[in-house]
Amino acid sequence: MGNTHKHNFAAIILAAGKGTRMRSALPKVLHRVAGQPMIAHVLAALSPLAPEKTIVVTAPGMKAVEEEALRKAKNCRFVIQEEQKGTGHAVACAQKELVDYHDTVLVLYGDIPLITPHTLHHLIHATESADIVVLGMHLANPAGYGRLVLDGNGQLEEIVEDRDANAEQRKITLCNSGIMAVRGKLLFPLLSRLTTTNAAGEYYLTDIVSLADADGLHCHVAAADATEVMGINSRDQLAQAEYFMQQRLRSAALEQGATLIDPMTVYFHVDTQLGQDVTIYPQVVFGPGVTVEEGAEIRSFSHIEGAHIHKNAVIGPFARIRPGSIVGEGAHVGNFVELKKTDLGKGAKANHLSYVGDATVGEGANIGAGTITCNYDGKAKHQTVIGAGAFIGSNSSLVAPVTIGDGAIIGAGSVVTQDVDADALAIARPQQINKPGKASEFRQRKKSS
Repeated sequence: MGNTHKHNFAAIILAAGKGTRMRSALPKVLHRVAGQPMIAHVLAALSPLAPEKTIVVTAPGMKAVEEEALRKAKNCRFVIQEEQKGTGHAVACAQKELVDYHDTVLVLYGDIPLITPHTLHHLIHATESADIVVLGMHLANPAGYGRLVLDGNGQLEEIVEDRDANAEQRKITLCNSGIMAVRGKLLFPLLSRLTTTNAAGEYYLTDIVSLADADGLHCHVAAADATEVMGINSRDQLAQAEYFMQQRLRSAALEQGATLIDPMTVYFHVDTQLGQDVTIYPQVVFGPGVTVEEGAEIRSFSHIEGAHIHKNAVIGPFARIRPGSIVGEGAHVGNFVELKKTDLGKGAKANHLSYVGDATVGEGANIGAGTITCNYDGKAKHQTVIGAGAFIGSNSSLVAPVTIGDGAIIGAGSVVTQDVDADALAIARPQQINKPGKASEFRQRKKSS
C-alpha cells in the first residue's frame, strides 16, 4: 500500500439500502460478488487498515446484514436508520458511536464491493493536508452521478447531484463516488447544518462540501479508477461487478504462477487459493473454501467447493468435489465422479462415474467405474473406510458403515454390506446361470404374441 504510516480513523459503512431496484427481498448489500456478500468485500478492504471503530448503518429488520458483518469483522457496531432521509441523515445516525471522536472518519457504502485497501489508504492519508477528501472518478458518460465542482486552484467547491445540476455542471466529467474522508471534529457539526432544499427532499451528505468551503476549510479530490468505486443498484450492475471482480481474481492467479488455459471461462470464489504451477482448464468453477496445491490439474467442467486438493492431483474433466473433501497428492478424480466429505489418499484413483461420500480412501486404492458408497440410510450418514491399495470393482455398492481392509479386492457388481478383511476377495452378487437356447425361444415367443 506504499506508505504504511498508521492513521487513526473510524469507518462508517452505509448499508440501509433495501435493494428495490434489485427486485429482491434480500437486502442489497447481501447480494454476492465472487461468492461473497458485497458488505463483506467492503469490510475485507478495511481490515488491513485496522480502523479504530467500524459502524454499520442499517435499516429496521436487517438483522441478516448485522450477522454477515460480524462474520467478517467481529468489532463492528451497528446503528439503525429508522427512516430513509438521505445519506447525510444516515451518517448522522452514527454520531452516538463517535462522540468526541476527532480523528478521520471514513464514509463508505456497503454496495461498492470492488474498493481496495490501497485506495482507502490513499484517501485517508490525503486528510493530512485537507479537512474533507472526496474520492472521485472521471467518466465518459457521467449521467446520473454527482459532479465535483472545482475552483480555479483545483480545490473542491461543491458536489452537485445530477438531478440538481444545471446544463453547464452536467458537462463536468469528474464525478462523485460517494466515498469520502472527513476530520471527525468537523463531520457532525457540518451534518447538523444540512437542509432538504434539493430535488429529492433529502439530507445530502455531499452538501457538507459546500458548507465546508464557505467556512474556508480545505476540500480536495482523490482520484480512483471508475471500476473500483462502482456502486451496485441493479442486477445488471451486479453482473458487471462480478465480471470486474473475476478479472481481478484471474489476473492475481496468473501473477502468482497458475496457468489458466482460457481465463475468461474460469470462475473463482474470492477466497480461492492456488499454488504455483497449478493448471486450470476451461470451464472450471470454484466455490468457497478451496485450496489447490502446486502442480495440480483441474480439468474442464469441474466444480469444486470446500475442498483441499494436494499437489500433483488431477481433477476432472466433469468432476464435482463437494465440501469436506481432501484429494491427496497425485490422486486422480475423473469424469463424472463426485466426492463429498471424502479423504482420497495419496495416489488413489476414482476415474469414472462414481459417487464417494463420507469416506476415507487409503493410499493407492482404486475405485472402479460405477462405484457408490451408500452413506445415507434415510436418517443418518455413515462412514465407509477403504484401505490402502484396495481395489473396488466396477459397479459396486458399499453399504455404510463398512470397512474394506488394506489390499482387499471387491468383485465387480458386488453389494457389500459387511466388513472385508485385508487382502481378502469379496464377491457379493447372485450366481450366474446360463440356459442354452432360451434367448431364441424368448424372441420367438414375443414374435408370436
